[in-house]
Amino acid sequence: MKKYVSRFHYLTQDMPGRSHTEQVNIACQAGANWIQYRCYTKTDDELISEINQIAAICDDWGTTLILTQHYHLLDRVDAQGVHIENVNTDLAHVRQIIGADKTLGASAITTGRLLKLQEAGMVDYCGFGPFAHTDPKFNNYPFLGLAGFRELQDHPVTLPVIAVGGIQLKDVDALMETGIAGIAVSGAINNADDPAAMLKAFYQKLY
Repeated sequence: MKKYVSRFHYLTQDMPGRSHTEQVNIACQAGANWIQYRCYTKTDDELISEINQIAAICDDWGTTLILTQHYHLLDRVDAQGVHIENVNTDLAHVRQIIGADKTLGASAITTGRLLKLQEAGMVDYCGFGPFAHTDPKFNNYPFLGLAGFRELQDHPVTLPVIAVGGIQLKDVDALMETGIAGIAVSGAINNADDPAAMLKAFYQKLY
């Protein structure tokens, strides 16, 4: 069953002075239709409490909510799916746990890994990166740049590919011209002087 995958994925992150809930509230008010909650610093009980707050906001706005990695919590919160960043995670096991109806995304840092994900048929989309330097994650891996995304055109890629990692507003047009399905953004929005305005600017480029 092919699932809806947005062209624009907004990711929350740990920030001093702005909670994940506050980030989601800003994003939803600015028009985000897909939010990925990304937090590795809390206990399960703390995660569940915060995710439930965020889920209520997303429900009010009709926004899709995806959890990063915490698939074991999916039956205890109101989220539409999970994104698995850890490339060593058994995706077949994750799919068995979350069921066929939930959205499952996974990360890839090479074209080979992306093609293996596609062949396995377990995931609904692939987060491909890092495109460039990014503070929240990925900095131990080589940056793909535009060349890494253009390389995908040489392969029979049918899985929706979402570019991730250090993407700035100026990068969107060239990235989308490579034929990918969309982009994921965190720092460029969260660290902006006006996060809501920056989110709207990204959204307007993609829709």
